[in-house]
Amino acid sequence: MGKDAVPASQNKNKDGDTPSPQTVMKISKQAQRDARQLFRSCRANNLLDENRVRQTVKLLSEKKPRGYVEILSRLHRLVKMDMEQHAARVESATALPADLQSDVTNEIKKKYGAGVSISFAQNPALIGGLRIQVGSDLYDGSVKMRLEKLEESF
Repeated sequence: MGKDAVPASQNKNKDGDTPSPQTVMKISKQAQRDARQLFRSCRANNLLDENRVRQTVKLLSEKKPRGYVEILSRLHRLVKMDMEQHAARVESATALPADLQSDVTNEIKKKYGAGVSISFAQNPALIGGLRIQVGSDLYDGSVKMRLEKLEESF
């Protein structure tokens, strides 16, 4: 805990109540700007460079500029969101043959770019078809989803 930090138990608002952690950890606008700028500097060819992120975090931890904890927190959030946006999960009821995995991989990379990491998983509950999630985009062509839609129409 830094010398300016106050334990949450001693941090009371004007009503005498202890504020929520979200209130205590409010990130300043300057820290947000700094984190966004650092995040942009960690990108190369429109993709996040893992080594640049490591160097940035190491440098911040060593230099400890004003509000560095807030900056690190925001930078972590930006990196996490970027990683989620560039991760694809393909689910199928049974294991996909190598040629079909290759086709699916090529189509995802064509739509979302070469920086997407793709993982394949089996989910017998789908019954058949594919369920593909890339970031917040969801493509559900599974038999299970079709049955659920059919059930809703009755």
